[in-house]
Amino acid sequence: MSNVKKRSPWAWIPTLYFAQGLPYVAVMTISVIMYKRLGISNTDIALYTSWLYLPWVIKPFWSPFVDLIRTKRWWVLTMQFIIGLGLAGIAFTIPTPFFFQLTLAVFWLVAFTSATHDIAADGFYMLALTEHDQSLYVGIRSTFYRISTVAGQGLLVVLAGVIEANSGLEPVTLSVEADPQYKNEITLPAFANAAMDNDENMHFVFSSSNIKVGTEAAQGVTKAKIDSIQGLVKELNQKNGFTVKEDAKQHSGNAKSDKDELGWFSRFIRDTFGEERESSGGEYINNIAVVAVKLSKQPAAGENVVLNTTHKKGDVSLALVQGDRLEFNANNWDKPAYMIVQIDHKLKTVATSSFEGTSGNIPFAWLVVFCAMSGFFLLICLYHTWALPKPASDHGAKNLTASNIFREFFETFKTFFQKKQIWVAILFMLLYRLPEAQLVKLINPFLLDPRDLGGLGLTTGEVGLVYGTIGIIGLTLGGIVGGIVAAKGGLKKWLWPMAWSISLTCATFVYLSVMQPEDLLTINICVFIEQFGYGFGFTAYMLYMIYFSEGEHKTAHYAICTAFMALGMMLPGMAAGWLEELIGYKHFFYWVMVCCVATIAVCAFIKVDPSFGRKLPEENNKTEE
Repeated sequence: MSNVKKRSPWAWIPTLYFAQGLPYVAVMTISVIMYKRLGISNTDIALYTSWLYLPWVIKPFWSPFVDLIRTKRWWVLTMQFIIGLGLAGIAFTIPTPFFFQLTLAVFWLVAFTSATHDIAADGFYMLALTEHDQSLYVGIRSTFYRISTVAGQGLLVVLAGVIEANSGLEPVTLSVEADPQYKNEITLPAFANAAMDNDENMHFVFSSSNIKVGTEAAQGVTKAKIDSIQGLVKELNQKNGFTVKEDAKQHSGNAKSDKDELGWFSRFIRDTFGEERESSGGEYINNIAVVAVKLSKQPAAGENVVLNTTHKKGDVSLALVQGDRLEFNANNWDKPAYMIVQIDHKLKTVATSSFEGTSGNIPFAWLVVFCAMSGFFLLICLYHTWALPKPASDHGAKNLTASNIFREFFETFKTFFQKKQIWVAILFMLLYRLPEAQLVKLINPFLLDPRDLGGLGLTTGEVGLVYGTIGIIGLTLGGIVGGIVAAKGGLKKWLWPMAWSISLTCATFVYLSVMQPEDLLTINICVFIEQFGYGFGFTAYMLYMIYFSEGEHKTAHYAICTAFMALGMMLPGMAAGWLEELIGYKHFFYWVMVCCVATIAVCAFIKVDPSFGRKLPEENNKTEE
């Protein structure tokens, strides 16, 4: 008798999908933060870490091997063990002289291993659960995947910060208060004589640790002057060795300016479908405040003291845009290094924010973080050897030889494209999320853009609340509710309600663009409704991919489905910004509503077994296959 029945899905689904999301966050997000803290240039970070996404793009090409060789359970456990070793490899290569090259190589290993783990975990999910339970837990798996992203981007980064704060010089705090009544001069500050105290312990000294700045630039201050000050600060910091000088690359030939002539097709779209809107013609200026910082005493020869400054608390509409990483040594310690705090021009009320500067052992901090992740994966691998069930249907192909493997490899793709309704299914995977694929790219710009450009004119901090908090809650709750109702009625019963949900809730952004409400309550309600509707409607999409993947090569077929899913988000999203700039936000959201027709249309053609995802009476008394 199989032991699947004896092991509750709650014992392994949350941990399995938490473990699926964490290495993705480590590779795609934590790596960027770590390299930034370790002094790698933005150019190199953007170039090399972008390539780390490749394994998730091309994973369908080796998914057949996961389907053919050994069990999905074996692949899950093996990949978790290798990920644990890979994260340890990153940890212990951080303190080396060639850490950038070495850690990148190991990140590649972790990326490929993590993508393979995704294939195996999704395949195991389909094998270890009945169709009913697959529907019931689809929202739970998505929720714990999201929790892992929050833990990775939040808790682990906080851990690194705590270690930094407690392993170097005394942390310093910079407080900033923005007020409409303040009028500050934009100049390079000088140190008062009293600022350099007689404390024998080495520490950092600000020209002023409490900054008062206007929410708007003083009268007569132009954007050109602010740009000039920012350019001067960058030049001085680089000249004195506080920051790394990056290659200056001109992109004038790669992008069109506002004065460039539009092509005939773009003109046609703009003139035919663009909204008529008068521009205020005003020039928006983000006010800034400049702060200087020095070391109190000279470091030893060859010693580098790095000051990393991050936002600690308060309104994120006050942002540190230059000087977040400054490197002091025996040659520049007595020269002023400069930081620039920028104030969002849409801020009209009093706002405060504080920034903390730490100078701890940064390589050691990130070594501990990756050791912690490594330990977690080794422990989760050990736990899953007990928690993961052993479904009878989880087995590899029999009589495997080299020729059989490659024959089965091509057979996997052949059988996928020979499935019934294959082209309808592909259209469904490409078009079901057509409205959301465009909408998601413009939500943040719409919330941030000023009202005379058709946006809502929210500050950065307000957007963090509206979309980053309320929106995420709505998305998560929608996914959980979708899974519960689909488990009760089945995919076929709930396909249409979910399709209408993911479509009609887009109308909230039509309302927001037309009415442009100023109260946050209305905006929060609209974003919550749209994100809840998307999370609820996305359940049908996930379940259909599981349903369509059923068969002999379900693991590999599901991986191919996810490739079409990514394509369906990528292609419309690429054109969304171009279209909005031509026709404006209001008409763009009208267009998104028109695209909902595609979502409803593809649902009319797909065929789903009425019993899929619904608990059948006989399932109460039988063991899962």
